[in-house]
Amino acid sequence: MPPPSFTVQRSKERAFFDHGWLQAYHSFSFAEYHDPLNLNWGALRVFNEDTIAGGSGFPPHPHRDMEIVTYVLEGQLAHKDSMGNQGVVGPGGVQFMSAGTGVRHSEFNADAHAPLHLVQMWVIPGEFGQKPSYGQMDFRLEDRRNTWLRMVSGQPSIEAPIRITQDATLAVARIEDTTLVYEFMPQRYAFLFVADGTVEANGEVLHKGDAVRLFDVARLGVKGHGELVLWDTPPID
Repeated sequence: MPPPSFTVQRSKERAFFDHGWLQAYHSFSFAEYHDPLNLNWGALRVFNEDTIAGGSGFPPHPHRDMEIVTYVLEGQLAHKDSMGNQGVVGPGGVQFMSAGTGVRHSEFNADAHAPLHLVQMWVIPGEFGQKPSYGQMDFRLEDRRNTWLRMVSGQPSIEAPIRITQDATLAVARIEDTTLVYEFMPQRYAFLFVADGTVEANGEVLHKGDAVRLFDVARLGVKGHGELVLWDTPPID
């Protein structure tokens, strides 16, 4: 195992692509961006921050053997897939899909005029070859205001409304001039992303778009004002 680490990734250090209808930031290798030294962080394989123009989106495309979680920051996300599921997710809501043995889906901005701002995250599954599944869930701002809202988890000891097969947890928070603490088990990987605002994480000042990668750090203290997205994952062999 590597030694404990706390590494900052500034917003401008991410890969950025301007497709006109899509403004995309990739924290890890994805699509045309490939860096063999930046493939994943523990079980977290993809962390993309996307802004999608009104009425635009991703046409039907396939996935398999990946846990896909999308957290909507602003706007309305419309989903359709080959399993017959469809729905719209608004700000603070989550869409989750286990691609399993294979699924095709499309994701579009449901509003013809206003932009859609989201983060899409892929987690390497704990079990492969499972039947694909889909779900979505809405949350209130009060559910995450000045507290860690554990939305998604596969950890037996963590209570979360959305379950995945990997031993990982997604927590979000909206902090307003307060301090939050998150404690980790030994030899865990963590990824903290600042979606909005300015915060201080273990003494390091972070702004919108910045992130921190932690390994084997027992305690994360965050204070300030902003929207936070945090993954707690195991190592991957």
